[in-house]
Amino acid sequence: MSYQFFADGARASFGGDEFVFVEVCESMDLAQALRVQAITGELSRRELPGILDVAPANASYLVRVDPDILHPRELVRTLARLHERFGEAGSVALDTEIIEIPVWYGDPETERVCLKFRDRHQSGAETDLAYTARVNGLAEDDLVAAHSSAPFIVTFPCFKPGNTECVQLVPRERQLQVPKYLRPRTETPARAVAHGGAFTVVYPTAGVGGYQLLGRSPVPVADLAQRTPGFETSKVLATISTLLSFRPIPGDEYAQLRTDSREGRYRYRRAPVRFALAEFLADPAGYPRILRAALSC
Repeated sequence: MSYQFFADGARASFGGDEFVFVEVCESMDLAQALRVQAITGELSRRELPGILDVAPANASYLVRVDPDILHPRELVRTLARLHERFGEAGSVALDTEIIEIPVWYGDPETERVCLKFRDRHQSGAETDLAYTARVNGLAEDDLVAAHSSAPFIVTFPCFKPGNTECVQLVPRERQLQVPKYLRPRTETPARAVAHGGAFTVVYPTAGVGGYQLLGRSPVPVADLAQRTPGFETSKVLATISTLLSFRPIPGDEYAQLRTDSREGRYRYRRAPVRFALAEFLADPAGYPRILRAALSC
């Protein structure tokens, strides 16, 4: 396979006449993931004739073109200029929003499900929450405190609408890490909050899954019919670059919020924010608190 290299080291390759695939880096890096968002966001805003789809991922992105309108090699020249424009990761600033997600950590339903699949797991007796805490050298309460201590930023849309991978805005040494299941479960509760690798997801519907189950949210993250308050302009709650702030809640509050959500009374706490990567890198402990404070305004 032949590659075309950009000045920042990224490499572009072609898939037939329709696809251009660009690898920005070989491993997950928050700064590079946000460069991907900045580059693909600008490309989408330009609405260039011939571009049919732009699909960003954590370390790469894919662009589909109509070759009768835009030749893939011409697109590569445009992409090279965008990579130069966003050459410094610290220059990335994203206009987005922060949304609060209430979570009942260690709820009985996710614990029931995870204990059902111990034959597919690294630990034969622990719950997923207990296992995740142990491999991170934490007690369960400390894991919950760490997971809810700083917002996460969505870096990749997953395999279902509304199921988005997000990484926590903390220094690298504080990133929670845990392996996924040895073999995926065939059951996962809807709205389960789970962690795998360095990423957290909220499963929008029941189904298969391999992330470690930490808890469950009483409120949906997707509504394809758009009947739920909060989904008037989008079928999914969080799109790429959205910030998610997880708030621990007890079982009785979970039950009340679940009822409120089903009956259309729940209103998401959300606020517009501008996420500046340079400010996060300069103060990775304090800057997320500033972002979260927007929810109180």
